[in-house]
Amino acid sequence: MELTAEQRAIRDVVREFAVEELRPRAAEADRTQTFPEEVWDGLAELDLTGLTAPEEHGGYDADRLTYSLVNEELAYGHLSVATALSVHCLATSCIAEFGSEELKAQWLPEMVSGRPVGAFALSEPDAGSNPAEMSARAERDGEEYVIDGKKQWITNGARAGVIVLFAKTGDGEITQFLVPADAEGLEVGRKEEKLGLRASDTTALIFDGVRIPAGNRLTEEGRGLSAALSVLTGGRIGIASQAVGLAQAAMDDALDYAGEREQFGGPIADVQTIQHKLAEMETKLRAARLLTREAARKEDSGVDPRLDASVAKYFASEAAMEITNEAVQIHGGYGYTTEFDVERYYRDARITTIYEGTSQIQKNVIARELLE
Repeated sequence: MELTAEQRAIRDVVREFAVEELRPRAAEADRTQTFPEEVWDGLAELDLTGLTAPEEHGGYDADRLTYSLVNEELAYGHLSVATALSVHCLATSCIAEFGSEELKAQWLPEMVSGRPVGAFALSEPDAGSNPAEMSARAERDGEEYVIDGKKQWITNGARAGVIVLFAKTGDGEITQFLVPADAEGLEVGRKEEKLGLRASDTTALIFDGVRIPAGNRLTEEGRGLSAALSVLTGGRIGIASQAVGLAQAAMDDALDYAGEREQFGGPIADVQTIQHKLAEMETKLRAARLLTREAARKEDSGVDPRLDASVAKYFASEAAMEITNEAVQIHGGYGYTTEFDVERYYRDARITTIYEGTSQIQKNVIARELLE
């Protein structure tokens, strides 16, 4: 798929940043489970923290294909960083699309500059794949809303300065709100110990009588779920892009290792079994990239991207699991150690099949769209 000159230039800049700034820090950040804040400042300098924000508020207002390219290249460097940025972009997108002019003027310029960091609080301990079952509530009290409840699996939970929150109002319909992270009664839960994505902070958020102005409501009461789903459709293209970038990193490392590692009198790249693995990996990688870019292209052309986004997210995330698994296998015993990055790719790839809709949810969406 042909890219514009501007898209190629952005892709190349982000790839250089990923190789020079992200990859050298990724292993240590994973080991210490610490987000590299200096990298976030670098993203801001490249204007990437305003990637999806409107130009009138200082943002880049990127189309979906450009957003996809940025996610792919950042994930090539470090998936934790790509995830943190994509969630920040979800928050800025919600504020830009649904917020009042006052809220946009108050929050977006600073978020575009990188601080405050945004979080997206939809999931709950008992409401993940089915957000309609959430229990968090926001009760109207004069010119304020009072929020009570708990959100779970929140990326940027400990780093965020502003939270896009979904809670039930009135008769139990879901509404979307903007909540400053320093609001009284808001507590950040413990940071989760995770299999992968270890440099990205994932926490609970506990709301205990948190009061916010009524003007911080982003959608009309009861319109929050449809708003969330519309934003998450584009987000799924972003996750598919991340899966492609991570798989590309695993592919490149596997090729390098196969050419260097000698067994049976020569490099293992000469062994047909290894060659077949590499051929299968490359085929799946190319298919995932094409599906992802096609979904992005359709959204940019005004076509409803729900089916294509779910197809891309499902295929790319499952392909990333398979490709990183084979990369570990090609590395043999070394692939099971932290001496090589492929073991981290393998651990990180697992989350792409889970967040922003599991593979099972994507298959549900695909089937529903086909049958309708």
